[in-house]
Amino acid sequence: MDEQPSQGPTGQIGREPGRPLDRRAELSEFLRTRRARLKPQDVGLPDFGRHRRVPGLRREELAQLAGVSVAYYTRLEQGNGRNVSAEVLDAIARALRLSGAEHAHLTHLAKPKQHKKKPSARPQQVRTAMRQLIDTFDSVPAYVVGRRTDVLAWNRMAAAVFGDWAQLPEAERNWARMVFLKPGYRELFVDWDQKASDIVSFLRMDAGCHPDDPRLSTLVGELSVKSEEFRRLWATHDVKEKSHGVKRLHHPLVGELSLSFENFRLVDDEELSLVTYHAEPGSPSAEALRLLASWGADATRAGSASSPHAP
Repeated sequence: MDEQPSQGPTGQIGREPGRPLDRRAELSEFLRTRRARLKPQDVGLPDFGRHRRVPGLRREELAQLAGVSVAYYTRLEQGNGRNVSAEVLDAIARALRLSGAEHAHLTHLAKPKQHKKKPSARPQQVRTAMRQLIDTFDSVPAYVVGRRTDVLAWNRMAAAVFGDWAQLPEAERNWARMVFLKPGYRELFVDWDQKASDIVSFLRMDAGCHPDDPRLSTLVGELSVKSEEFRRLWATHDVKEKSHGVKRLHHPLVGELSLSFENFRLVDDEELSLVTYHAEPGSPSAEALRLLASWGADATRAGSASSPHAP
């Protein structure tokens, strides 16, 4: 018999700002949503679709694929990951066809690292040399992003392309807050839906690694209250990491931009990333960046009235 679909607390971290993440509930919901997206034919099993009352694979089918007992897998999906081995998690990840990011997220939820003390409230810092480095990028928008999608440092070109973050209070220099709560960013990002999905997936990864972070809980709580799109995306439990790609922008001064981005994790602090953007040489986007660079500080000032930061 099919199990009834569970009604887990998919948005639990956002219900009470400051409340720690319920790791057991998150583990349960993550496994359930990954299992629900697989069809029997995807994994070589017969499909008796008209007899199914829940989407995706049954628990017993997933357990069979992973080579574990149904009772064992059921306990794990109910959030009891205590004493689960890395080998079993690997087998379940293969059966669920998890990506590398999803596999890491599953491991963080099922086998959390033991922290001797609560996360420090001290803000993340960017080394002076790193700030000086990105300031030398005359035609390359660049910034450093940290945990919770906080923007910690940026150069003049980043301000010219994305808006002058110096105009914002420090607490609002956060990609999640800007994309979901600042209407201008819907106009800036041509593929706003993809940008929003990427941000929520990053926050899910962060929450799996740092379930006791009150600032993250408060951020997700605020976004859950203020944005229906955020609530919907948070409930999917999707996680992914992007190290490179292309962003299409509609800039208020120079029009359409197609920029390739690269995301570099810093060796001395893997919770910080340097993100750079560049255009294909000789393209209209490259010419647009050249214009913005030639305008210097005037580009930022001229665009401030139509900046994504405007209410």
